[in-house]
Amino acid sequence: MINLIKGDESMENVFSQQLVKLRRRQNLSQEQLAHELFVSRQSISKWEQGETSPDLDTVVKLANLLQVDLNELVGGQAAEAKEQSYKAVKTLPEGQRPMNGWEFLSKNWWMIFPLLVALSWVVGMFQH
Repeated sequence: MINLIKGDESMENVFSQQLVKLRRRQNLSQEQLAHELFVSRQSISKWEQGETSPDLDTVVKLANLLQVDLNELVGGQAAEAKEQSYKAVKTLPEGQRPMNGWEFLSKNWWMIFPLLVALSWVVGMFQH
């Protein structure tokens, strides 16, 4: 058996607590969860008490059965919180929206001239 959370007591505690919380949220008993994972009820109990940890394949199956992201199961980080922090970085100020190509060209039409000059210079270098 692979110790998934080796040497870090606080992370092992988080996993154990998350397992109990998420199992109860799905209204599953230890017996029902054990049956779905093809393990004994005692194994589930030991995982929840932090005595042992499941192997990686079982953790992936657990996440699927409990309908959560692996980060939420193992580390307690909800996927929504990560998405919200990502959205906070990517959002524009109030009332603004991303500029499309035509809007960019209408505001920056003058950039065509320096680009044409640079392009003609490059083409001229290869003609001699």
